[in-house]
Amino acid sequence: MPADPRDRAASSYGAGQGDGANSVLGKARLILECFALDDVNLSLTEISRRTGISKPSVHRLNQELVEWGMLERSGQEYRLGLRAFELGSRVPRFRVLRDAVRPYMESLCRATKETVHLAVLDGLDIVYLEKVVGTPQATKPSRIAGRMPAHAAATGKVLLAHATPAVVESVVAAGLERVTPMTVSVPQLLRDQLVRVRADGFATEFEEVTVGYCSVAVPIVGPTGLVLAALSITAPTFRADARQFAAALTAVSRKVALDRSVN
Repeated sequence: MPADPRDRAASSYGAGQGDGANSVLGKARLILECFALDDVNLSLTEISRRTGISKPSVHRLNQELVEWGMLERSGQEYRLGLRAFELGSRVPRFRVLRDAVRPYMESLCRATKETVHLAVLDGLDIVYLEKVVGTPQATKPSRIAGRMPAHAAATGKVLLAHATPAVVESVVAAGLERVTPMTVSVPQLLRDQLVRVRADGFATEFEEVTVGYCSVAVPIVGPTGLVLAALSITAPTFRADARQFAAALTAVSRKVALDRSVN
């Protein structure tokens, strides 16, 4: 059975996170980070379960986070607030990258009529910086600022393929969680995939993130040659053409590499 993302959030951000969890700031971090990709609202009980923080403490901290705008109340539940999005949008490096690549993503989306993602590596996960959707039928369960295990996503495989061996080994050491039954979970198989990604110049994943969907991704390289992010096309498997997507993505990646606003 595929792993429940909510359980992943609980194991990642709950008890056992070190001394930081014993400070007010550490507890606030755990609360904010316990919201997983598919979460909209979480109850007080669920936040307490995922973070390992007592319900009275969660209630008290949530009140302060609501006043700050990092959380919002929705009946008896909580959701991430607009302030959290606003602060994230202010990160200069990511904002510049997103704004520079967005026009290329829109062009790619118009050409393929499929969903286009821009992602970066953060720890063991990829984080979606931007998403452009072609048609309602092209949508897949993802959202801007959402996370996904790097070893499962095509964007993650691209970024791991160009990362240091230490980064890859840290991902392997953490355990290759199955998001779906198709997710790679054997360390050597992942390493072999990364070798092929470097040789081919692109990565693919078939139903490793979402059953019924596949993705193709390429690296986004800045003018200095540094891999900044990964760009992908995601489509239902029945109509996906991996080679065609790879060619379209590679053409866009080359244009981005010549764009001096991307760095």
